[in-house]
Amino acid sequence: MAGRFTFHTVPERLFRHLLRPPGVGGRLGLSPSIHRTSSQQHHTYRAAVCTELKKPLSLHDVPATELKPAEVRVSVHFCGLNFADILVCQGLYQERPALPFTPGMEFSGCVVETGSDVTEVQKGDRVLGLGGSGMAEECVVDQKLLWKIPDELGYEEAAALGVSYGTGILALQHRAATQPGETVLVTAAAGGAGLAAVDIAAHALQAKVIAAAGSAEKCALAVQKGAFASINYTTGNLKEELKKITNKKGVDVVFDAVGGDVFKDALSSLSWEGRIVVVGFAGGAIPSIPANLLLLKNISALGVFWGRYRDKDFPVFSQSISKAIQLCQAGKIKPHIGATYRLEQVNEALHHLSQRQSVGKVVLSMKK
Repeated sequence: MAGRFTFHTVPERLFRHLLRPPGVGGRLGLSPSIHRTSSQQHHTYRAAVCTELKKPLSLHDVPATELKPAEVRVSVHFCGLNFADILVCQGLYQERPALPFTPGMEFSGCVVETGSDVTEVQKGDRVLGLGGSGMAEECVVDQKLLWKIPDELGYEEAAALGVSYGTGILALQHRAATQPGETVLVTAAAGGAGLAAVDIAAHALQAKVIAAAGSAEKCALAVQKGAFASINYTTGNLKEELKKITNKKGVDVVFDAVGGDVFKDALSSLSWEGRIVVVGFAGGAIPSIPANLLLLKNISALGVFWGRYRDKDFPVFSQSISKAIQLCQAGKIKPHIGATYRLEQVNEALHHLSQRQSVGKVVLSMKK
């Protein structure tokens, strides 16, 4: 199965919009560390390791390292996959960890050990984590990048919350200030971030959602997730369909992860004082924005680089995760898991994600 997964080189500039991972893992010591304690001498764990860029990942037994005072060791149950993980393994991402390394920017699991200065979590806590090296049976991460999860929230769902729902909450609530009853257009509505945005807008913000996706099946899934209408932009004209659905009024908010002509059509379909939030360019083309249109319709174009909030405004970053956990616990949102793979199927999982045919979230399971 590993042979099925091949990396394809893509222009680096097209992916600078993608979420900067809160951490993509550090260099792995694939030989025993002289700093490990006696209790750790024979402690190893299974991990997916990138030993050469643009090549399939390989599985290794990795020796555990000694915890720093603020670090936590987590037994990983599930790791959520993101397109940015593929870019990291190609060397086409902003952060380029030294080889060899284990990718994986979001995970869920149980705390098994804490450093001497850790006060936020304790052994036995169920957690959602960001940063570290999540494509492994075990992960070490700073305590501030862990969030406790309630017993009602399954590990698989928790692994799908961080990046997608954190992005959706920041884009729709923090940046666009979406109000109940407003009409929200979500493009790429069947992907991980898109379905999360549909879910958040419809069920947490009480907005009216129009989903745009590239197939009838994807449109149907977005409607099932909460959209009241859908547009297949491979067979229909986005601008004309939006005019029909909104009775020529336009939409109040756009959550756009496509770019290119889809962005341009969505921008021109905004209503008076509408807002379009740029979260990515899955279509590959980065569009320019006609400033006169912003002026004539009093509309706003906003960007969301979710991962950068970790460095620029950590309280806002952290709150986006906490809010996602609260909403999920309350039953207002529910992540859609499109596919689950075992750790030994990591290359097959990444291949599936790279084809952009996946719906919802793709996750890796570390437990047999």
